[in-house]
Amino acid sequence: MQAVVYNGPRDIQVQQIDDPRIERATDALVRITTTNICGSDLHMYEGRTDFEPGRTFGHENLGQVVEVGDAVERLKPGDWVCLPFNIACGHCVNCERGLTNYCLVAQPAQNMAGAAYGFADMGPYPGGQAEYLRVPWADFNALHLPEDAEAKQDDYVMVADIFPTGWHATEMAGLEAGETIVIYGGGPVGLMAAYSATIKGACKVMVVDRHPDRLRLAESIGAVAIDDSKESPVDRVLEETNGLGAHRGCECVGYQAHDPQGHEHPNATLNNLVKSVRFTGGIGVVGVFVPEDPGSPDQFEKEGKVVFDFGMFWFKGQKMGTGQCPVKRYNRHLRNLIYSGRAEPSFIVSHRLGLQDAPDAYEHFDRRDDGWTKVVLKPGQNGGSAGH
Repeated sequence: MQAVVYNGPRDIQVQQIDDPRIERATDALVRITTTNICGSDLHMYEGRTDFEPGRTFGHENLGQVVEVGDAVERLKPGDWVCLPFNIACGHCVNCERGLTNYCLVAQPAQNMAGAAYGFADMGPYPGGQAEYLRVPWADFNALHLPEDAEAKQDDYVMVADIFPTGWHATEMAGLEAGETIVIYGGGPVGLMAAYSATIKGACKVMVVDRHPDRLRLAESIGAVAIDDSKESPVDRVLEETNGLGAHRGCECVGYQAHDPQGHEHPNATLNNLVKSVRFTGGIGVVGVFVPEDPGSPDQFEKEGKVVFDFGMFWFKGQKMGTGQCPVKRYNRHLRNLIYSGRAEPSFIVSHRLGLQDAPDAYEHFDRRDDGWTKVVLKPGQNGGSAGH
C-alpha cells in the first residue's frame, strides 16, 4: 500500500510499504478514506522528537472497516468508523477510570503510559496517513459513525483528535456557560477550543495569534481576534474583561511557541495566560510539551523545563489542567453534535489533497503559509482541492 513515510527531518515520501494484517483476534483493518495532517505531526516532521525513520505518520483517521478479527463483535466490514488517536486496551486501571490517553497496556515501554498511531514515544503503532490501518482492540477503540458518514467525512474526522482536544482544553480550564475565555494559539486545536467554548455558551471568546488566516477563521465563529504582533495580548484581554482578566484560558501552542520576531520561547504562552486569566481562574494546557527537547535553542529548555511564573500563578489562586486528551470521553457526544447539525468543525479545512500530495502539503503547513490552516488527505484519490 501507499503511505507517508518519515525519512528524517523535513524529509517525507509517499512510499510503497507492506499492507497491515490482522495480528490479534481483537484487531480490525480499516481502509482509510480521510486522514489529517496535525500540528503535532510537525514536531516530528521537523526532527524535534525521536520519531524513527521508516515509520508512518497519521493519528487523525477515518475510514471503512474491511476485515475484523474473530473476537470482534461490534464491527463488520463496510462500517464507517472514526479512530481516536489514543490507542487503548479498555481494561487496564487507567482505561477503566476513563483515562484512555494513559493506557498502560497499549504502551509497551516501561514506566510510560499512553499510545497513539504514528506518534513519537507512544508505542510502535503505524500511522494512518496510508491506504489501510490496523486498529488494535477495535471494538473498544473504533467509533461507529452514522449513515451520513461518507458525506460528512471532513467533519467526523475531526473527532479523531482536534475537536475533542479543543473541547478538553475548555474542560480542564473549567469553562461554564456565561464565562469569558482566552485561547492562546489559533491553529486547528486553538480554533476547535474556541468553537467548543462557543458551543458551550461562553459569553466572550478571545483568540490570540498572529496569522491573518487563522484570525479570520476565529472571527468567523464570533471570537475576538487578537493579533499579538500588533498589540499586547495581555493588555487587550484585560481591556475586553473590564480589567479583571478572562475567567478561563487555554494553551494550544506548546513548547515551540515563538514571539512575533520569530524567537522561540516555550514559556511565553503559559506566562501570558497567568497574566490574562483572573484570580481563581482556570487554565487548560493541551499544547504539546516534552520531557526533553534537544533541538531547543536554550540549554535549560533542552531538559524539557520552562521558566514559569509560579509565584503569580499561586498568588492568583489559579488552577491548571494539562495533558493529552482522552478522546473517548468526548467523541460520541461530539459525533452527535455533528450528526444533528449543531457542529461543523470542517470550517477550518483549507485543503483537501490526495495522499501523494503529502510532502508538499507538509512543507506548506510547516511554514505556516497563508491559507494553509488545515490539510485533509484523501488516500485513494488523485489530486485534491483547496478552499472550503
